[in-house]
Amino acid sequence: MITERADDIPFLTGMMMRMGLHEIIDRHIRRHPLQRSLSWGLTALIWLAYILSEGDQRKVAMRDYIKGMKHTLNHLTGHEIKEEHFTDDRLTILLRYLNDKEVWEKIENDLSGRTVTVYEMPAETVRCDPTTVSGHREVTEKGAVSVRKKQR
Repeated sequence: MITERADDIPFLTGMMMRMGLHEIIDRHIRRHPLQRSLSWGLTALIWLAYILSEGDQRKVAMRDYIKGMKHTLNHLTGHEIKEEHFTDDRLTILLRYLNDKEVWEKIENDLSGRTVTVYEMPAETVRCDPTTVSGHREVTEKGAVSVRKKQR
């Protein structure tokens, strides 16, 4: 029997996979033809889930984390996850790709296109609710001006 502490990892990976984050990253950061390791998209997705869950962005901590979560991550992603997929060197390469402004903007645009929905709303009538915050203002010909209390 294998026991692993999953915490919020199934939720985080599930939401990111539902958003298509790994597919979008893989569309813009292609594997080298000789690259046999995990795709860049799944690497980023798992690393981001770790960062969000643990509050730790250190690359050096990933290999130990993968050791303790291998079976859960294999099940969640449907891929064989190995410690070698999360070496410092490999994560540095991923960061270099993500740091490319052109690549990042393409990823951001695709992700927004999949996750943000814009609805056209009729604008015949616009209603504004006034704020419930009160303040001390003096009204002049130029408009409202804050009134400062004199200091003694």
